[in-house]
Amino acid sequence: MKKTALILLSFMLLILSACGKNNEKTTEKNTTGGDKKLEKVSLMLDWYPNAVHSFLYVAQEKGYFKEQGLDVDIQMPADTNDPLKLVAANQIDMALSYQPQVLVARGENIPVQSFGAIVRHPLNQLMVPEDSSIKSPKDLAGKTIGYPSIPLDEAIVQSMVKSDGGDPSKIKMVDVGWDLIPAMATKKTNALIGGYINHEKLLLDKEGHPMRTLNPADYGVPDYYELVLVGSEKGLKAKPAVFKKFMTAIGKGQKYVQDHPEEGLSVLLKHEDKSSPLEKDIETKSLQILLPLMDAKDKAFGYQDPQTWNQVAAWLKENKVIKENVKAEDAFINF
Repeated sequence: MKKTALILLSFMLLILSACGKNNEKTTEKNTTGGDKKLEKVSLMLDWYPNAVHSFLYVAQEKGYFKEQGLDVDIQMPADTNDPLKLVAANQIDMALSYQPQVLVARGENIPVQSFGAIVRHPLNQLMVPEDSSIKSPKDLAGKTIGYPSIPLDEAIVQSMVKSDGGDPSKIKMVDVGWDLIPAMATKKTNALIGGYINHEKLLLDKEGHPMRTLNPADYGVPDYYELVLVGSEKGLKAKPAVFKKFMTAIGKGQKYVQDHPEEGLSVLLKHEDKSSPLEKDIETKSLQILLPLMDAKDKAFGYQDPQTWNQVAAWLKENKVIKENVKAEDAFINF
C-alpha cells in the first residue's frame, strides 16, 4: 500500500510539474508570441464618419491594425477644431486635419506635423448654379459668395479672381456659417466656397439644385492636400515605429477599398453616427470622387511631396493667412 501510495504521489507531482511548464509556455506565448498585447492608439476624425474614412474602418475590421500590433480607437470630434488642438496637447495620438491648417498652426508655434496625405487635391471648390452666368472667377464681380467666415476661404476666392484677371475688391463675401446648402437652395448667394465637391455639391444636386464647380488649383491656388494625418512633434519623435505601423495598416485598408469599393463602403456604413446618418447613394458617389484624389500613383499611400508643402506655405504667407515665415520642411514627415 505504501509503495502504491508513493508511486501515485510521484505520478501526481509529475503531472503538476508538466502543468506548470505548460502554463509558463502559455504565458510566454501571450507576451511574446502571436497573442502579444496590442498597443492602444487614439485617432480623431475630422468630422463624422463618411466615405473618405472607409479605409480606416476597413483596416480595423479586416484586422490590418491588429497585424501591426495596434488597437486603434477611432473617435469623432465634438467640434471640427478639436482634432488639431487635442493632438497638439498630446491628448490624442493622431488626427485627421487639413494641410493649410497644419501650416497655420505651425505659424502660431503649435508643434504639430503631418505624417500622411490622405486626399491629395482640393475638395473645397467654388460652386455656382449650373445655369449661372458665372463661367470663371472673374465673373464674380458684383456677386455674393456665401462662406463659413474662414480666412482661408476668403484667400482662396481672392486668389482665384485675381488669377483670372478680375478685381477681388468687387466681390462680396457673405457669412452664412455652415448653412451652405440652404444659402444656395434659397438663392441667398450667387456662389459658395467652403463646401466640398463630394458632399455639399452632391446634396445640392440631389435636392434639385445642380451645381458647377471651379477648382482653386486651376486659378492660382496651390494644388494642396485637403486631408492629412497629424501627430504632435513629441509623439512622432517618441514613437516613430507606431506611426509607421499605422501607415502600413491604412495602406492595406485603402488598397482594399480601391479594389472592393462596394465592400469598403458597406464597412463604413456600419459605423455611421446616429446623429449624422449617411445616405448610401451620396456616399457611393462621394467614394467614386474620392478614390482618384487619394491615389499617390507610384508612391506609397500617404506620401507627401516637399514641393507641395513649400508652395502652400509660400501662398499662405503671400495671402496673409499666416503672418510668420513657416519652414515647410518642419511641418511634415514621411514614413
